[in-house]
Amino acid sequence: MEYIENKEVEEKEVKGIFTDMIKYAPSKLCGMLGNMITVPIYTGLFSQEQYGLYTISIAMLSFLCIIFSDWVGMSGLRFFRHHQLMDDLPKYVTTLVTILTINILLMFGLCMLFKDGLYSLFHVPFKYYLGVLFLIIPVAIRALLSQILRAQLKPVSYTITTILNQFATILLAIYLAKYMHLGAASILLSMGISITLIDMLLLYQSEILKVFRPQRIEWSSILPIMKYGVPIAVTSLSAWIITQSNKFIMNSISGFSKAALVGAGYGLTMSILLTLFAMITVAAVPRIINMYEAKIDVRPIISRFMGYYLLVSLPVIIVISIYNVDYTHLFISNPKMYEASVLVPYFSFGVFFIALADYTTLQYHLANKTHIGLIIKLISGIIGVVLNIVLIPEMGLVGVGIATLLTNFLYWFLSIVIVIKGLSVKIPKRMMLRLAATFVPSGILLWLLKSFVPIPGVIQMVIILGFFYGFYYLCVRRLINFQE
Repeated sequence: MEYIENKEVEEKEVKGIFTDMIKYAPSKLCGMLGNMITVPIYTGLFSQEQYGLYTISIAMLSFLCIIFSDWVGMSGLRFFRHHQLMDDLPKYVTTLVTILTINILLMFGLCMLFKDGLYSLFHVPFKYYLGVLFLIIPVAIRALLSQILRAQLKPVSYTITTILNQFATILLAIYLAKYMHLGAASILLSMGISITLIDMLLLYQSEILKVFRPQRIEWSSILPIMKYGVPIAVTSLSAWIITQSNKFIMNSISGFSKAALVGAGYGLTMSILLTLFAMITVAAVPRIINMYEAKIDVRPIISRFMGYYLLVSLPVIIVISIYNVDYTHLFISNPKMYEASVLVPYFSFGVFFIALADYTTLQYHLANKTHIGLIIKLISGIIGVVLNIVLIPEMGLVGVGIATLLTNFLYWFLSIVIVIKGLSVKIPKRMMLRLAATFVPSGILLWLLKSFVPIPGVIQMVIILGFFYGFYYLCVRRLINFQE
């Protein structure tokens, strides 16, 4: 299939993406703010062991969601426009709901049948195990409806529900922990209550009940969804192995207290940074899919927004990594957990490569060849587990950091080596040149501040970032043509 350049459509969609980014921005910024405040709140509210128990429980929740629910929502996003054009949304939505229902029932059956093995694997008390299983029901519904909202290009509705969900969970968790003394279980219970209420709001916002029609489902309509979605599930499972296996390995070696440090490291980096960086992809991907379905060459837009991502992410990650101790003390309220600062540089750059891979692996989603993403993620995940097993006993937290960074880098590297014909991403060379030109004076300022100016590290971070972006927009952007 041939795809053509269409500058008029491209510019129109770029403007649409920026408009959507503005509409999505409150949800992402509030989500980032929510993640920023949960780290000091939860680390101050719970003991190190209780925080570790919460970390492991959430990792178990994400494990089961990946296998049984998340990929259904992703399929809902990918093929929504296609079925809308074919005027058969009722059948498509009914198929998605049917698959999700069967998956949840299957999950309960398998988890009860193999409860002893899973219970031993996750090392959580049995009441937490059951709590996570029931929590998946509202979480799975939210995942599907949220992706449908994105497919419908309703960023304002998406933003409202995301913000409400984030802060309702935090407030309920604080109340249950302080006044009901439920420990880490208060977070799971607050998530269940808030997400259930959000699901009701999502049903109204997506207007999905207007197109849902109980009807006979044909295998011919299920197979394309599974062919696309199952590789995504296995790919996400491999990603889970990359990002979560270190918690379980650390827990099995040193207990919940050390696993809590790994969880805090992720809370300081992935939870905050990925939420910020996703502001671009959450707006861009639905429109890129629509352009691709219209047979427009999407490579220039992907390249352009990859450049924007580099501009947003690299300065922030470099500064956070250099001032990792100051950054950690800013958010961690429990002095026993300050040791998590050693993970910040490794995890931050690991997040950089994960988010960068969203642009380089988009080719597999557009071409419906998600099995390629599965293969490279699986390879990375297996190597990540091996690295964790080898490095953690010898190097402790540093071993966790090194293993995570190398694994995420490998995943991104494989995604630029294995390319779909006609969908190879163009390197944003001019943006990289502009960044290099801005890093030089910013590096000199960094050296001067650390060597001669005795002010708190947090203030230095703000000064350096302010100088970087100010110098970029006032000087470098004008000297080097912005257009790729």
